[in-house]
Amino acid sequence: MKKTLTAVAVIACAAFSVSAEEVHVAVAANFTAPAKDLQPIYEKATGDKLVLSFGATGAFYAQIKNGAPFDVLLAADAKTPAKAVTEGYGVAGSTYTYAVGKLVLWSADANLVKNDVTAALKSADVKHVAIANSKLAPYGEAACQTLKSLGLESAVEGKTVIGDNIGKTYQFVKTGNAEAGFIALSQCFKGGKFTSGSGYVIPQELYGEIKQDAVLLKAGEKNEGAKRFLKFLRESQAATDVRTAYGYGTAN
Repeated sequence: MKKTLTAVAVIACAAFSVSAEEVHVAVAANFTAPAKDLQPIYEKATGDKLVLSFGATGAFYAQIKNGAPFDVLLAADAKTPAKAVTEGYGVAGSTYTYAVGKLVLWSADANLVKNDVTAALKSADVKHVAIANSKLAPYGEAACQTLKSLGLESAVEGKTVIGDNIGKTYQFVKTGNAEAGFIALSQCFKGGKFTSGSGYVIPQELYGEIKQDAVLLKAGEKNEGAKRFLKFLRESQAATDVRTAYGYGTAN
């Protein structure tokens, strides 16, 4: 009996290892912390191994077009995954909105940003305001829309420091090279509060909704682990809880 049970265990383990996959995921910089939190939960639940890379969506897409072996793209926007499908790099029918980003005006100074964006941006203490490149980054576009909505474009004229992506923009503010900046809420927020510094969550009506879409890439079309990960991210309570903890919304 003991030998039989051992044999069954060996077969079960072998079957598990055969079904487990390595999944290469390109992750938008603003989703770095949530993805790192989800990685061990997903790997424990499935046996798959996630290989996560973090960076700018545009840069990832250029790499994908040049043959980078990513199985999944978690973009910072909805346009790139749609373009991937149209141009033949993504699998049709696989795209969906995995998170809706929120914009925040944030400072590493715990006392600088209160509940008044106008006062903060016009403050003599704010000599530099970091904004992501609006032509490349959806959070940068949202920041520009916010400034226009509030009539504050002239208030930051000559003060702006432009980051190529939201990751660099966050670093400008975190290191004090910019006293304040418009960044993704997820970069400075967890569990219902700011993790450091001070910030003000920009009301949604001041900028266009930041839908962040996922897409299964052609390189991962036959990778069952990639499909499992996308299903996990879309349907699991764990993924919902992590998104909520970092301040992300859900698609309307």
